[in-house]
Amino acid sequence: MSPPLVGVVDWRLPVRGGAAVELAGRIGADGVQLDLGGPGRGERLDGPGRLGRIREASCRAGVAVLAVAVNAMNDIGLMSGDAAVRSTLLRALDAAGALGAGLVFVPSFRRSAIDGTAALRSTAEVLRWAAAEAAARGLLLASENVLDSRQARAMATAVGSDSFRLLLDTYNLVAAGGDPVRLVSAVPELLADQIHVKDGPGGDASRVLAAVARSGTDVGALVLENDHRDDDAARLRRDLARLRRYAARFTDAPNSEEF
Repeated sequence: MSPPLVGVVDWRLPVRGGAAVELAGRIGADGVQLDLGGPGRGERLDGPGRLGRIREASCRAGVAVLAVAVNAMNDIGLMSGDAAVRSTLLRALDAAGALGAGLVFVPSFRRSAIDGTAALRSTAEVLRWAAAEAAARGLLLASENVLDSRQARAMATAVGSDSFRLLLDTYNLVAAGGDPVRLVSAVPELLADQIHVKDGPGGDASRVLAAVARSGTDVGALVLENDHRDDDAARLRRDLARLRRYAARFTDAPNSEEF
């Protein structure tokens, strides 16, 4: 079995879009997740001519576009009823299809935070529609959130689609006072095969990834989400090398207690 790919996210790099794809190639990453962009979040990924240029950069660099992120939803509010919600999600799905990315994910933070039962129900309603649109395009749709395992299962049940997943982040749930290991153990079948690897106070990415390996969940890519916008190339390469070591452990010692 091949180890997972290792990748980076363009919204945590000093460059975006095609330039991020080229940077990923120079540092030895296998793939990159790209943000859809928009007001306050950089140039639109699907701006005139950009998707074609990114496809060309991907081919030249040998770097796969792994996923498209809809980070603007943290500003718009997934539950806001704003007409931009559905149009933005459709744009992300179409961009992913054009770039050969199999996954689109929607963060639920700030204005899209799921802070109770009503918010969970409203979020699931929008995601149910978006998951159907993803399925029609042969894509997967994922939610990135800080729900516990009970809430996460309730969301998946409410969405009710085989094209829906949860995007695991090794640190987000820790920052919210939860335990990502407990989430992995409880709902491994709901996890997307791309995982954000992020460091932070009290976090332990190796412990979370060891739990994923023990769960038997298929992992296609480990994606670095530490903040590298300061353009410290040496630190970026070190973080990516650590990610590569984590990826190797999925084949070397998948039942280990710690990576």
